[in-house]
Amino acid sequence: MYYQHQYTETGTGISLLIPVPEKIKPVYEELYRTDPGTPFPYWAKIWPAAMALSAFLQNNTELVKGKKLLEIGAGIGLPSFTAAPAASQIILSDNNPEAVELMKENIRQLGLRNATACLLDWNQFPDTITTDLLLLSDINYAPDQFETLLKLIHRFLQQGTLILLATPQRITASPFAQALAPFIRQTGFQIVTENGSATDIAILLLAGNNTLPHL
Repeated sequence: MYYQHQYTETGTGISLLIPVPEKIKPVYEELYRTDPGTPFPYWAKIWPAAMALSAFLQNNTELVKGKKLLEIGAGIGLPSFTAAPAASQIILSDNNPEAVELMKENIRQLGLRNATACLLDWNQFPDTITTDLLLLSDINYAPDQFETLLKLIHRFLQQGTLILLATPQRITASPFAQALAPFIRQTGFQIVTENGSATDIAILLLAGNNTLPHL
C-alpha cells in the first residue's frame, strides 16, 4: 500500500486502519510527480456523510438485521463495518485497488466472517450482484457521473432493494436528488462536526413503488 495507516477510533465503537491524514498529501504529490494521471485519494478519509450514515444505521438496526448489504464507492467502508454485527452478509466495494486492499485488511483485523471486499466500478457494474439494502455515502459529487449512478440506482429499486443515500445537504436540491424524489420514503438530517467545522448531512431512504420499507 502506498499510504501509511494507523488505527483510528471512528466514533461508532470500532477502530479501523485508515491512512494517516498528514501523510496523504505529500505521498500523493510524490505519486503525481511520477504519474500525472494519479487520482487524488478521496477514498482515504472518513467523510461526514459516512459518519452520519453509520450513526443512522446504529439507530435503525431493524433495517440491517439479518439482511444482505452492499456498499458501492465505499472508500474506508465505515457504514458497512458499523452494520456488520447485525447483517447476514456485507459486500464492500470501490473502484480503487488500494481502498479495496485496506477494506480487506480491516475485515481481517475485525475478524468478520460475513464481509467481503471487492473491486467494482459503478460504470460497469455486474448484473449478477443483488442485495437487500444498498448503502451509498457521498457518491453524488461529480455531475458527469450522475446519469450512470441514476441508472444503477433505478436498477436496484426495480429489484426491490432498499437504498440509503447519505449526502451533504447542499446537494439535496441538485438535479441528482430531484431525479430521486419519487422514490424518497424517508428523509433524516444530521449535523456532523469535524475539526470544529459542522456539515449538514441528509440521509434519504429510497424504495421502489412496490417496495415498502420496514421501519
